[in-house]
Amino acid sequence: MTKEECNKVEIFLRKTFRLDAIKLKPLPKKDDTLEVYIDNEFTGLIYRDDEEGEVSYSFQMAILDYDLD
Repeated sequence: MTKEECNKVEIFLRKTFRLDAIKLKPLPKKDDTLEVYIDNEFTGLIYRDDEEGEVSYSFQMAILDYDLD
């Protein structure tokens, strides 16, 4: 993803979740994936999907059972 695209997705997430602590970081060897951090804690991944010219982004976040306590 381009830096501009990464910034747009980051702004969208910050507005959607009303949380300025969200930061996205590109993976060095993958140009279609971003790591999501909240307050420097890894939270999930964003995947870019370009299918037949239509671009979408998927946010994947794992919630571990011990985090629920």
